Amino acid sequence: MKKFCILFLSLFIITLTAIGGAMQTAPNRQPEYLRIHIRANSNAAEDQAVKYLVRDAVVDAITPWIVNCHSKEQAISLMQSRLKDIEAVSQSVLRSHGYDYTARAAVRAEEFPTRVYEEYTLPSGVYDALILELGTGAGDNWWCCIYPPLCFTGVGGKNIVYRSKLAEIIEAFFSQE
Repeated sequence: MKKFCILFLSLFIITLTAIGGAMQTAPNRQPEYLRIHIRANSNAAEDQAVKYLVRDAVVDAITPWIVNCHSKEQAISLMQSRLKDIEAVSQSVLRSHGYDYTARAAVRAEEFPTRVYEEYTLPSGVYDALILELGTGAGDNWWCCIYPPLCFTGVGGKNIVYRSKLAEIIEAFFSQE
């Protein structure tokens, strides 16, 4: 009986370990999206303001490039081939506003929180993204989707619409009073 209990307990532990291992998965990689993440140099008001100027210029630049992309892989390849152009656009904005720090662009996988873009909800997880760091990249950031373009549309930067679900919630809360 003692051997049976030990055998049963051992099998029970092995089964629990196997189930636990199966439930523990790698980060949820979201294959159908290419995101963009622009990190400000710091949280100083000036660094945050120039982040949005850089965002506008970069979105203006990349929107006509991605119009003919029909897959995330095409969009990634295109962004990788244009990293120097994206850095140059960013640096131009920084220089024209008197900033002496640089911009660095890369395409890589990163963890993102849940985000809502109109009728689309992107769950938290690991996404491929164009990462643009301004200066130290230690400040608050802005992110969106390059492919498919969920939060900006329009060729050549025209008719671009930025949406922030957090801003909409805050606005709705204060408008109820």
